[in-house]
Amino acid sequence: MKHGKKYNESVKLVETGKFYDVEEALDIAVKTGTAKFDETVEIHVRLGVDSRHADQQVRGAVVLPNGTGKKVRTLVITKGDNAKAAEEAGSDYVGAEEVVAKIQNEGWLDFDVVIASPDMMGLVGRLGKVLGPRGLMPTPKAGTVTPDVAKAVTEAKAGKIEYRLDKTNIIHCPIGKVSFGTAKLKENLDTLMGAIVKAKPAATKGQYIKSCTIATTMGPGVKLNPNKFGA
Repeated sequence: MKHGKKYNESVKLVETGKFYDVEEALDIAVKTGTAKFDETVEIHVRLGVDSRHADQQVRGAVVLPNGTGKKVRTLVITKGDNAKAAEEAGSDYVGAEEVVAKIQNEGWLDFDVVIASPDMMGLVGRLGKVLGPRGLMPTPKAGTVTPDVAKAVTEAKAGKIEYRLDKTNIIHCPIGKVSFGTAKLKENLDTLMGAIVKAKPAATKGQYIKSCTIATTMGPGVKLNPNKFGA
């Protein structure tokens, strides 16, 4: 794969085979974020678990103290008083059967987070094939199936992110934008990694955090020392 001039310049800042401390890694990531847009900084964490086993799943949600830097569009599927509460909390879209029909029939997906009240899950279940593959299906574990839809909207807007394993046992999560600078990114990273360490399954054997890499949207990966996270 051929890379551009800016990427090749960025690669020179990263020492091959070196494991960096968090602050140094974030400093480098911020320097490599030279695109004309405000690049997202992501962390990729490989865990020593086997996601094929139910007792080794790692999944949850956490509110990043400095948010993600992204405007989050919420859809709340609910009715009655909950619908009013969701609207008052600032949800972009609120509805029930009509929004489910719109997603099913028109392929409407102009939202980033779907929240549902528990009484709506029979209805929301119809959207599994559409929302599931996109990581948009509401779940109690992520706090997106809840009787307190207003709180869920507020948290989503404040920078709540969901973390979960992919098929190769890696968690991919945004921790902010290059413009945040090292200090704010570090606060977000520490919060996320604290949640991942806390979510360590009891069935895990051996080293839990196998590897940890930070990268901007267009930049090279910077490896962190996985032993620094105490798991």
